[in-house]
Amino acid sequence: MRNNQLLGKKILVGVTGSIAIYKALELIRLFVKAGAEVKVLMSEDAKRFIAPLTFETISQNKVLHADTESWSEGLSHIHTGKWADLFVIAPASVNTINKLSHGIADNLMTQTAIAFTKTIVLAPSANTNMMLNTITQESLSKLSSLGYEIVAPQSKLLACNDEGVGALADIEQIFYTCARLLLKEPFWSEREVIITGGGTMEKIDDVRCLTNFSSGKQASALALAFYLRGANVTLISSGETPNIHAINTLHVKSTAELQAALLSQMQYITKNDKTPYLLMAAAVSDYVPVTTHEGKLKKEELGETYNLELKRNVDVLSSLPKKGFKMIGFKAEMDEKKALENAGKMLIAKNLDAVCLNVLKEQNSFGSSKNEIHFITNASVQKFSLAGKFEIAEHIVEQCSHL
Repeated sequence: MRNNQLLGKKILVGVTGSIAIYKALELIRLFVKAGAEVKVLMSEDAKRFIAPLTFETISQNKVLHADTESWSEGLSHIHTGKWADLFVIAPASVNTINKLSHGIADNLMTQTAIAFTKTIVLAPSANTNMMLNTITQESLSKLSSLGYEIVAPQSKLLACNDEGVGALADIEQIFYTCARLLLKEPFWSEREVIITGGGTMEKIDDVRCLTNFSSGKQASALALAFYLRGANVTLISSGETPNIHAINTLHVKSTAELQAALLSQMQYITKNDKTPYLLMAAAVSDYVPVTTHEGKLKKEELGETYNLELKRNVDVLSSLPKKGFKMIGFKAEMDEKKALENAGKMLIAKNLDAVCLNVLKEQNSFGSSKNEIHFITNASVQKFSLAGKFEIAEHIVEQCSHL
């Protein structure tokens, strides 16, 4: 995610009494780095763990708590709630969760939440017995049904030495959940998007394979970009993937595994009034070994030379049912003179809605952090100059919305 993507967004971070409170400092840092303005609301128990000054320093805003509330200065649960675009409580204690589910507003935290008219994100953190208590679970279920966004806690060894569910979710999970809520667009919201990425690995024997240098970085960036705009994303890849639980990630190796996973996901997609999208960014091997071997081929048995016989691989994109999907192909070329012509031929031959052409150069070779793309349709060619792969992904998302 690029810097300043949340520029102009206003986020209220509520912190309650929990040993996990120190992690909220990192969450605020990520929000600020992304360009958001952040204010902090502390419960009285929270102040027993960290002084308000620490949060004031990192947020660069005065912290709201019982001793600083001022109606004349616009620092109150009503003023602050009206100011914010999003309210995230992280960590959210069991006490706060159960009070909110029953509409109890007996402190600044719950008063602000009850008065807040936009989305509230809760990231629970507590002892596993407290978290799994039936009352707490019913409260979380009720709050979810009322529109609260719940970022589920982790299962691990807790500070109290109990092991189980209750640890605060990873800060990046909380951050990206909030970013998605602030950045989602009606066009992409609840729309299904499938992305393939990485290079396929075709077995020679049990220790060797035929593959290519595709890292999967561009596909990973695409998955994040579509997710932040509100899409339901499935990423099928042999390479790099984003660490976001809400992105359905399937790890594959061979062309056969990729094709099987892809066909399964295309059939699995719930039909609605929004046309799903498929972006075929995977670098699928053009050829595969004719014969594969069990175990390890021994060089002593093979001799000084070894001829590996190859056969043409299945064209996965051409084999897919086109009906009902917007299809975007990806093409990597090295001959700049013929690249656009070849991409145009691919667009027509495979009956695609668009082709993303990547002319490989030193600065945007496989595995690099940057890319340069031509987005080609029957009507136009849009060039996106060399930039970070996430920025390129954002351009692609924008162009896809106009197909």
